[in-house]
Amino acid sequence: MSNTLVTNSLYVNAERKVARLDFNQDYPTSVVAFFNSPDVQELVALFLKNEGTPVPNSFESLSAKEYLAAFAKVMIDDATIYDQFSKEEILASLERFYSFYRSLLRVSVIKADSNHILGQEFKQIDRRFNELVLRSYRMLEEKLQGFANRTFRQVSAGTDASLLVRHHVWAAPEKYAALNQFDFIDKVMLRPPLLMHTISNKRKGLFTAVDYNPIDHFNGRPGEWYCYPAKIGETLAFIYFQLDYLVNGLALANLFELAPKEDVIGHKPDVILLFGVPETEGMVSHYYHDDQNGIWVGEVPYTDDTTYFGYMKKMCLTLHNLHQINHGLLPIHGSMVRIRFKSGQQKTVVFFGDSGAGKSESIEALQEVADDQIIAVDTIFDDMGSFRVRSDGQVVAQGTETGAFVRLDDLSSSVAFNNMDRGVFLNPERKNARVIIPAASYAEVVAEHEIDMWLYANNYDDGVGVHFFDDEASAKKVFIAGKRKALGTTDEVGMTTTFFANPFGPVQEEALTRPVIDKVFAALFQQGVPVGEIYTHLGNDKSPKALHDSARALLKDLMEK
Repeated sequence: MSNTLVTNSLYVNAERKVARLDFNQDYPTSVVAFFNSPDVQELVALFLKNEGTPVPNSFESLSAKEYLAAFAKVMIDDATIYDQFSKEEILASLERFYSFYRSLLRVSVIKADSNHILGQEFKQIDRRFNELVLRSYRMLEEKLQGFANRTFRQVSAGTDASLLVRHHVWAAPEKYAALNQFDFIDKVMLRPPLLMHTISNKRKGLFTAVDYNPIDHFNGRPGEWYCYPAKIGETLAFIYFQLDYLVNGLALANLFELAPKEDVIGHKPDVILLFGVPETEGMVSHYYHDDQNGIWVGEVPYTDDTTYFGYMKKMCLTLHNLHQINHGLLPIHGSMVRIRFKSGQQKTVVFFGDSGAGKSESIEALQEVADDQIIAVDTIFDDMGSFRVRSDGQVVAQGTETGAFVRLDDLSSSVAFNNMDRGVFLNPERKNARVIIPAASYAEVVAEHEIDMWLYANNYDDGVGVHFFDDEASAKKVFIAGKRKALGTTDEVGMTTTFFANPFGPVQEEALTRPVIDKVFAALFQQGVPVGEIYTHLGNDKSPKALHDSARALLKDLMEK
């Protein structure tokens, strides 16, 4: 049974639960045009296939054409349709069809190379389509149930999001010229809260180097790939994704700054990612450094595993980090916040550690125990940043993401619900459920921030509070070892060690990273910046009391140091 539908204007992959509506090819403007659309007939056919073998002579035993003809009779009050099927049976099938359609991530796409008006009005074009779908459904529903609705739910009936795309010509070296055939995403409209689902919900393994350039084997076809041009910190990344990865491509809008066309046209990116290629070596993810053209190129294979958004996010950050290391900057796997106290003090703190170590949880616990002593905690970066030693010896930090990719399991319900109206939720009903929420402006992310304290999130020891290192060597030993107890966010189990707690760049290029680590630690200790570890208990008893006690100790240190 095929779960894919392809027409000139509609693409549906029912297994991946994604749909693209190309409004340049077809855009119905009336209820009659909507029900007469060949695309709707094809969609009904796909729905009926997915419903399985129907009961003989039932409403869903009709062909797609007969099914829509029956709806037409209902619309014009032709009662002969009820000689064969009851209103209740037709209404039940209508609800199943409507639910099938709305179970898909539905994204409209409008190409606007020469139409400047569309740049401002694509949202209205998409809104009118949503209103049309909702009006069509309600007209049928009310006629079949026999009374007008009294309660109205203004759901996203037609689409969940809309993309305005354009064709841009960038400074592509000769071997990358084929990429010029793909459209760039110019604007994104989301209808949050977005609840999206993927087959996989966990990341496995590491990204490894290969001795071939993935672009040499790439043969993507126009209409099946889009490019999300991202600003990852100050790194320009062209992220090409295959159509079945719409969930991943769309979620990028809540995580990385969308680069303006001025940064794309005529420019060469630092990073290129090909996400969803049919075949890679070993069917795993790789990267290659095109030293001649100064581009880091990544490839991620088309598999069920790679539907998890963590692959998209972490491959983007790996390529960014490799670019940073190559330029003498130190990638930091952690969170940086600016804490504003009631007293007028401000402190910037970096929480460092691998996935599940307790970085976000420590920040949240600090806010919970602070009472009214803290006015605000501003996120500078949530997962990945970079340290740089300036010419004056000062260590400064920059971020990468304008959003936060947060594990719902470890957030308080108040944090999750307070951000629901802006959030992109991924597999919210499953373990390792995630939400992507806006966290900081791009200007804030790329600004240079001085560091007041740097803490390793220790989730494996039984200590409580905060421990500061007396010397550089002791601190480096803990940070470089990268120990933690895995919490099921990846395929790792038990106690693990990861070089510098960062499997996204430093692990791949350890020899290049070590001198940068030495330089940063020497500068921090020379400046007298406190470097230590906070005991989070997440790998042991997950005791809220222990974590809150550690947060109280941290609060005291921040106010006194």
